[in-house]
Amino acid sequence: MATKTFTIEGMTCAACAKAVERATRKLEGVTEATINFATEKLTIDFEEDKVSVEDIQAAVAKAGYKAITESSSKTLKIEGMTCAACAKAVERAARKLDGVIEANVNLATERLTINYESSKVRISDIKKAIEKAGYKAQDEEIVVDRDQEKKDQETKLLWRKFITSALFTVPLLYIAMGHMLGLKLPAFIDPMLNPLNFALAQLFLTIPVMIAGHRFFTVGFRSLFRGSPNMDSLIAIGTSAAFLYGLYAISQIFGGNVSYAEQLYFEAAGVILTLITLGKYLEAVSKGRTSEAIKKLMGLAPKTATIIRDNEEVEIPIEEVEVGDIIVVKPGEKMPVDGEVIEGTTSVDESMLTGESIPVEKYVGDQIIGASINKHGNIKYKATKVGKDTVLAQIINLVEEAQGSKAPIAKLADVISGYFVPVVIALASISALAWYFVGGQSTVFALTIFISVLVIACPCALGLATPTAIMVGTGKGAEYGVLIKSGEALEVSHRITTIVFDKTGTITEGKPKVTDVITLNGLGSDLLLQLAASAEKGSEHPLGEAIVKGAEEQGLELKKLESFKAIPGQGIEVVIDGRNILLGNRKLMLENKISLENLEETSDKLAAEGKTPMYVALDKKIAGIIAVADTIKANSRKAIEKLHQMGIEVIMLTGDNKRTAEAIAKQVNIDRTLAEVLPEDKAKEVKKLQAEGKKVAMVGDGINDAPALAQADIGIAIGSGTDVAMESADIVLMRSDLLDVPTAIQLSKSTIRNIKQNLFWAFGYNTLGIPIAMGILYIFGGPLLNPMIAAAAMSFSSVSVVLNALRLKGFRPIR
Repeated sequence: MATKTFTIEGMTCAACAKAVERATRKLEGVTEATINFATEKLTIDFEEDKVSVEDIQAAVAKAGYKAITESSSKTLKIEGMTCAACAKAVERAARKLDGVIEANVNLATERLTINYESSKVRISDIKKAIEKAGYKAQDEEIVVDRDQEKKDQETKLLWRKFITSALFTVPLLYIAMGHMLGLKLPAFIDPMLNPLNFALAQLFLTIPVMIAGHRFFTVGFRSLFRGSPNMDSLIAIGTSAAFLYGLYAISQIFGGNVSYAEQLYFEAAGVILTLITLGKYLEAVSKGRTSEAIKKLMGLAPKTATIIRDNEEVEIPIEEVEVGDIIVVKPGEKMPVDGEVIEGTTSVDESMLTGESIPVEKYVGDQIIGASINKHGNIKYKATKVGKDTVLAQIINLVEEAQGSKAPIAKLADVISGYFVPVVIALASISALAWYFVGGQSTVFALTIFISVLVIACPCALGLATPTAIMVGTGKGAEYGVLIKSGEALEVSHRITTIVFDKTGTITEGKPKVTDVITLNGLGSDLLLQLAASAEKGSEHPLGEAIVKGAEEQGLELKKLESFKAIPGQGIEVVIDGRNILLGNRKLMLENKISLENLEETSDKLAAEGKTPMYVALDKKIAGIIAVADTIKANSRKAIEKLHQMGIEVIMLTGDNKRTAEAIAKQVNIDRTLAEVLPEDKAKEVKKLQAEGKKVAMVGDGINDAPALAQADIGIAIGSGTDVAMESADIVLMRSDLLDVPTAIQLSKSTIRNIKQNLFWAFGYNTLGIPIAMGILYIFGGPLLNPMIAAAAMSFSSVSVVLNALRLKGFRPIR
């Protein structure tokens, strides 16, 4: 018997809870199933030999809900990986443990993202399993400096090893091949005069190269003997075979068989190790550039903060700042943490976080984002979020999680990577033996085939094809305030056919403004607005607030009310300076027998433009109209045009009346309008669109749009600079600029295109390279591939994949 707790998603009422209980109790082997609807938890007792966790999850899914096992997530830094086969070995070691739900390695960042049940397995157990597989697992640190320092040291070490190898390989190559090209050799190492010296000179020059590349042998053979061979194993076997054959040739020369002086293979071993070391160095440098976005983000926060303690300014490390501390920031300094202004005014540059280039004015009560730059004034603000809770920390966390995730497009490469190296070793052995026994070729010929096949094969290119592109793509997005939360979201986004926009706060500003003041009989527009605003002062109605704000912006002084009367469904009646004022809709005017004269036509025209007209009457005579509207954001029309150019259908979803909605839709060129939709029905509308076979993205402000964001294939939360980790969204846009929506789609398209190019190259290279190394061209009278050329090709293959991914750094947002 086992007892397990699941979190159930999709329940909305007690009937849902009953449905889940019924569905699970029907399973053979389940003895008890109880739902706690308040906590959305299912506790289930079952016989493990009769029913599995997967069976329970399938039964819940069939009932229309989702059962998620209680789990924890952790990212570990893995040391010792050199290629895709290593990554697969680490994943296998972790997944074997009972309680590990998912384990994904990102070879480019050398991180393992692991999802596990803490009740069944501990992180220490996972680390031990990884160490047993031949690698080292360490807790991920947010501080980038130490990690970067280590990577820089490794890159420098690779460069030193390459230089050392090259210093010995160049003379080795001259001695081994020079005489074939007519170059002179000293008599004491001339193969015709002193064949033994000729061979020993090459041996002595090869040994330092072997020592410089010792890691290929220690790691390669260790992985081979553990049953999970990797790229290092291929290099180790190939170069060892060449070196051992060279030693055998020396023994033959020593015994008097000088013909072996022409069959030495030391130069192949030396050149292969040197070229692959160079390839590893170039790969390390390129991979370092793929994670520049994270480094930039981590470098944004200042190291110290100045706080008020006992009425004095004290400078402390940023780690010591606590919620509630009063922080002092002078012009030009960075804001250490998130908070709220309590004294002073300033303008703040938030461009490094939101991509918004114009500084934002900050007054008392306004929110401060940590790492933004104080431009002008001295301010004091109270810390509200510190450490991992700040907006910057959440952005870093989001980007790291996205970079650690896998896109579905990478699944085939992952499967192949798991079998690649053993298959290559088998192909190298079979082809060498076939040429020797069936083809009747010499030992040297068979050895050439064996080494070439081992060395040309490149599992690295397969392993790096997807993660490097995802890293650069998501990093570039973060640079422009577009936070893509996973590799899957990145992939699905490029297939979007329909985008649904919420109207209020997304297409429009979400803040009604006075748009028109129309007067009759020579009455000044400022006077009409002043009287209307005075009447509406204290009103909590959004339209009333808009009129008051409009008057304040004009610098108009509001007058005192002598009497006030609200008329439900019509408007208000007030007395100011002894004058009777009526402010409201058409019905209010007709009830009071006020002639609208020629204003009715004007009112209809304003309504057709998506504005709300309000009539104003002074002393029972019509005086004018004040129109209020939720103004359209500056870039809304341009953004929708860009989406149309991409072939994407644009739909507007709103709770507004049909007339206003269609007026707004007409202004921004929306394809289809869904009006008078209640907040709780937005998700149903998205579902209907999906039922039509459309791939739907939903763009909303994330407040009442959460269910629709979750229902859509891709949920895009817009203008969420202070609420980054919005669970319901797949993509978070830091700014309220709609142009970031086509930017996100275009970035997705560019990244997926880059991944496809990388995978095509990785598969194509190996598919063509391995048969050529096996001697397929030689059969048809072509050349035999030299192992040294094979080594150069392999090094170029992995470097080219990373360099192609780096082309994404040239991506520019749509503006």
